[in-house]
Amino acid sequence: MTYHFIALKRQNNVYLHQNSFDTNDYLGSANRSYYAIFHSMRAVLALEKTDFSKHSAVISYFRKEYIKTGIFDKTLSRIISEAFDVRTDSDYNDFYILSKEEIYQQIENAEEFYNEIEKYIHLQLDVKD
Repeated sequence: MTYHFIALKRQNNVYLHQNSFDTNDYLGSANRSYYAIFHSMRAVLALEKTDFSKHSAVISYFRKEYIKTGIFDKTLSRIISEAFDVRTDSDYNDFYILSKEEIYQQIENAEEFYNEIEKYIHLQLDVKD
């Protein structure tokens, strides 16, 4: 999968999570926030032509190669965990309820994650050119 295709998926999810929030679709917003983070990780991995079929493998590899090595701050690991847990609960637990404040925090976290990844990708692409 190419970086550019993944980048489009990332951008689309960032738009969709905000749009879902604006229309009071909090569960949809939680889902899209997670996928903005997930596809951001995949975009970084795509720079080295690496991808995995399982979410857990993408997350594990990203943490090992990019967070534990200090390329990204450890706060991104917390953001990944929270987004994954909220997305899993909101998708699979019929009685899971999210407040507007919780979703707003998820959106802020996804945007912080996205922005950090975006800076890194631009730096990497500039270096490779």
